[in-house]
Amino acid sequence: MIIQGVPDLGPGLRLHLNENTGGCSPKVVEAVRAFDGPALASYPDFTHAVVETAAFLGVDPDRLVLTNGLDEGILLVSIAYLGSRTPEALVELGAPATTTTGAAEILVAQPAFEPYLHGAHSLGAHVVAVPPGENYAFPLDAMLNAITPNTRIVYVNNPNNPSGQPIPKNAIHQLAREAGHALVFVDEAYHDFMGEHFLDQASAYPNVLIGRTFSKAFGLAGIRVGVMVASPAILAPIRRCMPLFNLNVVAVAALRAAIADPSFRTWYVAQARESKELVYAACERAGLKYWKSAANFVLIDGGSRVKDIADGMIANGVFVRDRTNDPSTPTCFRLTTGVVEHTRQACDTLEALCAKL
Repeated sequence: MIIQGVPDLGPGLRLHLNENTGGCSPKVVEAVRAFDGPALASYPDFTHAVVETAAFLGVDPDRLVLTNGLDEGILLVSIAYLGSRTPEALVELGAPATTTTGAAEILVAQPAFEPYLHGAHSLGAHVVAVPPGENYAFPLDAMLNAITPNTRIVYVNNPNNPSGQPIPKNAIHQLAREAGHALVFVDEAYHDFMGEHFLDQASAYPNVLIGRTFSKAFGLAGIRVGVMVASPAILAPIRRCMPLFNLNVVAVAALRAAIADPSFRTWYVAQARESKELVYAACERAGLKYWKSAANFVLIDGGSRVKDIADGMIANGVFVRDRTNDPSTPTCFRLTTGVVEHTRQACDTLEALCAKL
C-alpha cells in the first residue's frame, strides 16, 4: 500500500524530522480551539495574515506570498521558473534573454533538501548536483562554474539541511550576480537558529527569492505554513499558478497567533542551542565524528556502525534520520536538537548504545 507523507513510527522521541519538540505557542492552541462549525466552513481571508507577517519580517506586503508549508513554495517556484526560456519576470528586470539548448536546469549543492529535486523532476528539468566541499563547506567555486544558460533555479539552503553548515553571505552575493538569468532561491528554513539571514539584503538583487517556514522555531509543522519573499515581478508568475486558498482557515489563524507570541520562539531557540552543546559532548565521549550546526539538528557520522546505531536508537524509542541512502552522507544520521530534556534522553541512549557496539 502506498502511503502519503512519512509513516508514523509510533510512540517515541520524534527527533528525525526537525520538528519543534516543544510543540507550539499556547496562543496558537487557543486560536485553533476557538473555531466553531461556521468558522471551519468558511474560506479563509488572508489579508490580516499577510499584513502581519510582512510587518513581522519587515517587508512590504506586496513582496510576500504565504504557502502551504515551504514545500509548496518550492513546487510553485518549479512550475513558474523551470521553462525553456529565461522567465519573463527576470527579463523585465534586466536579465539577459536565453533559451535552453536542452532541459532546464536547477543548480544545487549536495547534500540537498529532497523537495528541490522532486520539483525539478516533476517539471522534466535536469538536476545539476554539485558535491560539497571539505566538511560540507559550501562549494562556491564549483557552483559558479556550473552555471549555464540552461540554469533556471539556483537553490541556496542556508544553513544546509542535513549538514547544518552555514553559507557565507558573500557566496550568496556572488551567485546572485553571476546567475542573473536564473532565480536564486535562498531557503532560510533554519535561519532562526543561525542568528543571521539574507532577507535584509535580498532586495538589492531582482532575481533573489527568500523562503521561510514556520514549521521549525514556531512549531507549526503539522499546520503547514511557509512564506516566500521577493519582488512583486518575481512573485507574479508564482501567484498565477498558486491555488486561490492554499492555506486553510486554521493555518491562517495559527500563523497570526504564532507571530504574536515571539517569546515562544525565543525560548525554543535557546533550548536548541543548549541541546546542540549536549550532543557535541555526547559524540565526543562516544567517539563519534559530528559537524557543529547552525540549525536545530546535528549530522553525526556513525562510521561502519551507522546502521546499528541508527536502528538501535529507533528501537529504543529515539527516532533519528538515517542518511545512509544519500551518497553525500553515506555513514551518517541526523538528530534533531530541541527541548533540552529530550536531548538528554537521546544522548544517554546514544552513549549507552555506542558502548555496547
